[in-house]
Amino acid sequence: MLILQLAVILLASKIAGEISARLGQPSVLGKLLVGIVLGPSVLGLVTDTEILGELSQIGVILLMFIAGLETDVDEFKRTGKASVYVGIAGIIVPLSLGYLAALMMGLPPLESIFLGLLLSATSVSISVQALKELGNLRSREGTTILGAAVIDDVLVIIALAFVMSLAGGEVHLGMIVLKKVIFFAVALLIGWKVVPWVLKRFAPLQVSEAVISAALIICFLFAYLAEYAGVAAIIGAYIAGVAISLTNYRHEVFEKVETISYSIFVPVFFTSIGVSAEFAGIGEHVFLIIWLSLLAILSKLIGAGLGSRLAGFAWRSSWGIGAAMVSRGEVALIIAAIGTQSNLLSEELFAVMVVVVLVTTIVTPPMMKWFFRKSGEREAAAATK
Repeated sequence: MLILQLAVILLASKIAGEISARLGQPSVLGKLLVGIVLGPSVLGLVTDTEILGELSQIGVILLMFIAGLETDVDEFKRTGKASVYVGIAGIIVPLSLGYLAALMMGLPPLESIFLGLLLSATSVSISVQALKELGNLRSREGTTILGAAVIDDVLVIIALAFVMSLAGGEVHLGMIVLKKVIFFAVALLIGWKVVPWVLKRFAPLQVSEAVISAALIICFLFAYLAEYAGVAAIIGAYIAGVAISLTNYRHEVFEKVETISYSIFVPVFFTSIGVSAEFAGIGEHVFLIIWLSLLAILSKLIGAGLGSRLAGFAWRSSWGIGAAMVSRGEVALIIAAIGTQSNLLSEELFAVMVVVVLVTTIVTPPMMKWFFRKSGEREAAAATK
């Protein structure tokens, strides 16, 4: 059954991506939407199984690994200040507005804080693909988005630990922060010293694709260690990609890993987002979904956009960066699941938030296309004067 589902997913995602591109939208939008059509909510040709979920997880890890391989480290250093502004502002505004909205819904203060925190999460895996298609991944804007995503992930997880401790859970905030600090310190040290050494030792081996295998081993180990430290696995994969991008094996690894990823794992990831959507019983909450979706989109757009503007970006580029931070993706879903287990989020509100997360994921690519295209057109016009 899995083999047939993979064949259906690959065929449908490629066709849907082509249609989306012909309509002037990023191809990733078509891949997301076709997942809904293939899933239980419409045709039921593909079901959200555990194996499909694991393949999807590999897809998003490889996608962020490729983003790391394409990162310009010098540009990353120059945009550090901008990433901090975007990351922090992109948390403060959604957290504040989400808290106020939850209070208006009649939720207790602690649950209101949790909902605000849930709206503060960001997952740029979808944005990375849109940036690649728009040719902006290695630009100043693209580098700022990736840096801000790392900052956002760390701060939100630390804030989540604090809220969980207030809720009475057995959470040691100091230990959680320490684990993250240790992870980043160790990851940077390994990336700087160990990764080049490992690749050099693998390169002479008389086995097929030794360097690519070594790169994937590094990618998956970094992803595992990040997840173990309480940081998203995609952040670990991204750091691994950046580390390898500083070696002489960068281009070889990039070309072959991109082929592996986009042949099967990345299409499965994009499509599975739509497949996992559940729309049964949400009709009675349609107005709440619309309201929270608008709040989720606008709060992140405005927060991250204003942070970009404070960092010196033009308004169009600022809104483009804000749009890239809108997608909540798998990070928000993980936080929502934790909230349900800790009684900080009701089952009813959890179902609503799953749809809200899906909405933010779907609207992100066309929003990015709009703002970055307009920004590019203005720059081109200015250059011809």
